[in-house]
This record gives sequence, C-alpha cells and structure tokens, in this order.
Amino acid sequence: MSRNSSFATNLCGVCAQVCDQCAMECENMQDDHFKECAQICRECAEQCRQMAG
Repeated sequence: MSRNSSFATNLCGVCAQVCDQCAMECENMQDDHFKECAQICRECAEQCRQMAG
C-alpha cells in the first residue's frame, strides 16, 4: 500500500473475501469464541474493502 503497488487493491479484495468466508464458517459454530471470531472477521473484511477502494 505504501509503495502504491499495482497489486494492493487486488490483495485487499482477496483479504476481504477470505475474512468473509472465515466469518461464515465461524458463524456455523456454537461456541462463543467462534461468534467473536466471526465478528472480528467481518470487521477485518470491511476494513479490507475500504482499503481496496
């Protein structure tokens, strides 16, 4: 990002997809720590989408 890499936007987009998928998997689990993981993954995905523009 700091070097204005041509790959930065794509990388952030892929990161958002990975975080979304992780959140969906964690939401299927019953334990509270998985619910917390899902929330954190959703927040990470949103930040990645913002960085991707």
